[in-house]
Amino acid sequence: MAFAGKWETESQEGYEAFCKIIGIPDDIIEKGRDYKLITEVVQNGDEFTWTQVYPTDKRVSNKFVIGKECDMETIGGKKFKATVTMEEGKLCTSFPKYHHTSEIVGGKLVETSTTGSVVLKRTSKKI
Repeated sequence: MAFAGKWETESQEGYEAFCKIIGIPDDIIEKGRDYKLITEVVQNGDEFTWTQVYPTDKRVSNKFVIGKECDMETIGGKKFKATVTMEEGKLCTSFPKYHHTSEIVGGKLVETSTTGSVVLKRTSKKI
C-alpha cells in the first residue's frame, strides 16, 4: 500500500528533452515546466487506479492489476494495452514511446520515464 495517496511534484529532471522527444507540443511543454503535477493513487493489494492531473487540467486515469494486461491511455489520448509488473518494489510498464517505472524512495514517489538515452525523473511528495 506504499503507493496509495495523493502526491505533488517536488522536482523533475529532463522534462523538456523528454517531452520534445515523445512529441508533446511546445505550448503544453511551457505550461507544464513549473506545474505541480498531482498524482492520485488508490491501491487495493495488486489493483491500482492511477490518476494524474496535467497542466491543461486534463485528468488521465488508468486502472490495472499487477501482472495482467489492461487498457491504458497516454496524456495524448492514445489508448494501448500494457502489463504493469512489480520488479524489486518498482511498478514497471512500457508505454508506446517510453518505459516507465514508479517507486517509493525515502517516503517520496519517484517516477522515471526513459526513451532511448533521454530520461525524465519526477519526484513527488505526499500531500
